[in-house]
Amino acid sequence: MRASIVALGLALLAGFAGAQAQTYPSKPITIVVPFPAGGSTGAMARILLEPLQAALGQTIIIENIGGAGGSIGVGRVARAAPDGYTVSFSHMQTHVLNGAVLNLPYDVVTDFEPVALIADTPQLIVTRSTFPANDLKEMIAWLKANPDKGTQGAVGIGGPSDISAFQFRRQTGTSFQSVPYRGGGPLLADLVGGQIDFNFGQASTYIGAVRNGQLKALATQAKERWWGAPEVPTVDEAGVPGLYGSYWHGMWLPKGTPKDVVAKLNAAVVAALADPAVQQRFRDTGQSTWPRAQQTPEALAAHQKAEIERWWPIIKDANIKVQ
Repeated sequence: MRASIVALGLALLAGFAGAQAQTYPSKPITIVVPFPAGGSTGAMARILLEPLQAALGQTIIIENIGGAGGSIGVGRVARAAPDGYTVSFSHMQTHVLNGAVLNLPYDVVTDFEPVALIADTPQLIVTRSTFPANDLKEMIAWLKANPDKGTQGAVGIGGPSDISAFQFRRQTGTSFQSVPYRGGGPLLADLVGGQIDFNFGQASTYIGAVRNGQLKALATQAKERWWGAPEVPTVDEAGVPGLYGSYWHGMWLPKGTPKDVVAKLNAAVVAALADPAVQQRFRDTGQSTWPRAQQTPEALAAHQKAEIERWWPIIKDANIKVQ
């Protein structure tokens, strides 16, 4: 009798999940961008807003929740009901690096369902327009002549900028101050305004200011020159070989979200990213969308795993940890 009741209960739950997936979405969806407004992550979410609304037939709300390197906003998604209506739209800091540097109340892997890889952009080494260096070797020479006087911006302890700064110091024998910011928007404003000297940051955030002459780009943190600024040398060419870094973005749902719901949201994302107009809007902001084969939940999970295996040992070696 008990076995029959359990079986009936499981059948009812399965039927409920199936019905939920068939009717999804039946109300507005909230996309959580875990950084303050004004950064490139929010800009990408807005690019996808209209095509996702058209594909899903529902209103989508973008909610910026900054703080603690993006962990506050991502935590809100981790605690949300696993029904497909609360989505994390973020990047490698929140879903890779934070897992090694912060004492999180959630697990960056097991508490989420991957949906899709969205876009990628390399990091650039950029300086304020008045910084007394026109290439990376001159920057290194200036930092060595002025130890601890240079200032670099960082979004969250243990973020991509912070880790690049650690590797840069170790490889070049330089010392400088890292100034923490709550988000990329405020950091960019201070860099353009000359309040800080330089940064290691995502190309999409800085390319507009570089093209306008408000910032100087000294190197691309990639093996090959970036299509968005082919005149800028790679770190290998500029004198700090192997200092690679990129910001890849993805989309996640809370753990336990029905697979059919994940699949439906993934299909909407894939359809949006297939639109040439959407692809061009991403390129206009310095982002490259991932190839179709890499836009699956499985590909996002595999890429996240590979990035954890790459970056966590570096973070441990640097002893970067927020208590």
